[in-house]
Amino acid sequence: MKPARQNTEAEIEAFSTVCQRLGGFEPRLSAEWCDGFIAALAAGPRVLAVDEWLPAMAGEAYDRAFADPEDRAAAEQALAVRAAALAVQLDAESIDEDPEALRLAPLMYVWDDAAREEAVKLDGLAPDEAAGLVTGGEWADGFFAALQAFSADWKADADEEAVAVFEELLGQVHALRLADGSDELAELVQRIYGEEGADRDRLVDEACWAVQDLRLWWVDHAPRPETRRVEKTPGRNDPCPCGSGRKYKKCHGAAA
Repeated sequence: MKPARQNTEAEIEAFSTVCQRLGGFEPRLSAEWCDGFIAALAAGPRVLAVDEWLPAMAGEAYDRAFADPEDRAAAEQALAVRAAALAVQLDAESIDEDPEALRLAPLMYVWDDAAREEAVKLDGLAPDEAAGLVTGGEWADGFFAALQAFSADWKADADEEAVAVFEELLGQVHALRLADGSDELAELVQRIYGEEGADRDRLVDEACWAVQDLRLWWVDHAPRPETRRVEKTPGRNDPCPCGSGRKYKKCHGAAA
């Protein structure tokens, strides 16, 4: 099997530049946050066009950052190229053909003690703020922001057992949002991984596996389209269903 589609360095740079400009108007829109948002769309129940999800992701920041039409088109192309790569990485058929392959390659900043110290010194973050910076945290925030933006799509309509699997997969992604050493993370790790535990590297890997499994979950539990009920048309000489007592052809059937 061919490896999952990876963006080139130039494509990643173009994507990151677009997100950096968006971040000038809306600070949360980092490349990592946006990558998580788009990955959620690729893992979800339906394909969305760029012009459908872009306003939900960037809001007014996009119009403010890219007012020039030519500049705007280039920015949209950079975002679309990243979205296309994530869609290939999360292609359900390919995942199903080789379930042991980790295909998803997210864009995440690696936070360690040195990076946190640098954030305090160079970026002016308070030590307690820097302590909360964890690898994958922004990515997972973006992921769940997409779920909220398209919450109607992400309603799990399945039996109790399937919903439990769905919620556990989301829990594995949510774990990335929790600060190392927090009680909530310890409780979640204990519940999902037991005594074996999980460090930050494993949490990232397991979150990526969970996103791939979410894509397969939606294939098995795709929302069913509503059944349209078509009423049988009365015969011309039948009584009109409106209750007028006249024949259909002399009543509502006349207009038809």
